[in-house]
Amino acid sequence: MKAVQKWSITVALAGFLFGFDTVVISGANLPVRQLWDLSPLFHGLFIMSMALWGTVLGSLTGGIPCDRFGRKKTLFWIGVLYLVSAVGSALSPDPYLFSFFRFIGGVGVGASSVAAPTYISEISTASNRGKLVALYQFNIVFGILIAFFSNYLLEGFQGANDWRWMLGVEGIPAILYILLVLGVPESPRWLLHKRKDEKEAFEILNRVYPIAEVQQKIDTIKTELAKTSDDVTLFTKRYKKPLILAFLIAFFNQVSGINFILYYAPEILVKAGLATEDSLFNSISIGVINLIFTFVGVGLIDRLGRRTLMFIGSIGYIISLATVAWCFYTGASSSILLAFILMFIASHAIGQGAVIWVFISEIFPNKVRAYGQSWGTGTHWVFAALITLLTPVFLDSEDGIFKDNPWPIFAFFAAMMVLQLLFTKFMMPETKGISLEELEDKLLG
Repeated sequence: MKAVQKWSITVALAGFLFGFDTVVISGANLPVRQLWDLSPLFHGLFIMSMALWGTVLGSLTGGIPCDRFGRKKTLFWIGVLYLVSAVGSALSPDPYLFSFFRFIGGVGVGASSVAAPTYISEISTASNRGKLVALYQFNIVFGILIAFFSNYLLEGFQGANDWRWMLGVEGIPAILYILLVLGVPESPRWLLHKRKDEKEAFEILNRVYPIAEVQQKIDTIKTELAKTSDDVTLFTKRYKKPLILAFLIAFFNQVSGINFILYYAPEILVKAGLATEDSLFNSISIGVINLIFTFVGVGLIDRLGRRTLMFIGSIGYIISLATVAWCFYTGASSSILLAFILMFIASHAIGQGAVIWVFISEIFPNKVRAYGQSWGTGTHWVFAALITLLTPVFLDSEDGIFKDNPWPIFAFFAAMMVLQLLFTKFMMPETKGISLEELEDKLLG
């Protein structure tokens, strides 16, 4: 295995913990609410969305340690946060401590969505960057699948304490990740930018490029770094275009409804008419489809390009979401509804799922990449937290606005995906096969 592939796979394991941590809560959703007798608003704020508010903090501030201390150290401490969160939330005696430890895990998730794509984009080549950064997304959905599967297997393991085991088991992959990430080198672009360490950067790049091209690559990176001052202020007119692009792709990612469906899958499937005992099992089918079509997206992203995958995904989103809304509105067969939910998942996996982390990690210049990644991922997680917080208010069977028939929610998401299609057509640039330094010239002019 080539060194760059080995490093990318190791760092992408942060995505596995990301996916596992964010979705494992679906198995604890109803048991925790019943255990502590929580209101819909309290449950949405302190139980279901608290990790996402941590994710917002982690994503918005993750660029700071990435820039100051390096990508590798940041990735290591992210693993520690995952471990503390898993053990702490599993042992929590009340909803307040539970919320605190879920928040800690969320900080790790948010920071990983900054550090991992940034690191992988900086050690890869233009020809394989899309595929390698997309490994992060692949690991996210693999973690989601394993979380759904783990929840299903642990149901009935220890009765009322099943949810504690569901959350605590995450500590095992967290320890493995902490040990593995110690073996990856620092980003050569960060070394050249922050430490001015050309020798170490040369040694790392020599394992990525042919020896004859390494010095030329270093000179190119240094030239691009020299074009701008040492001021790394992100919110300036110079970076207006990448800021807008990152905001919009992250915004559309969440108003597709992906986290709404992933986090509340068992509850949504029960409302669709599936038996409660089947809802966790059917959630696994969501994870399987997500993994299969993410694999397809990863394989196509450097061949077809980012925009083409976004076109495919947008059309699939519109068809599937509109049909799910129709199914709920008319009371159509639950099997038809499940089929179109799976189509929605496949559309996301090929489109937004494969593209978002790659695209955001590409469009910002070397000097502000970590902060730009924070901006894009921060936008993503703010909207994810808002949607997750508000969902119980709309979905609760007794006090929710739509109670057992949430068709307007799916109709809203479908309308948003029409806007995403227009964004892809008229605003989104293609970034495949272009070096990070060439992209900087193209987007900043």
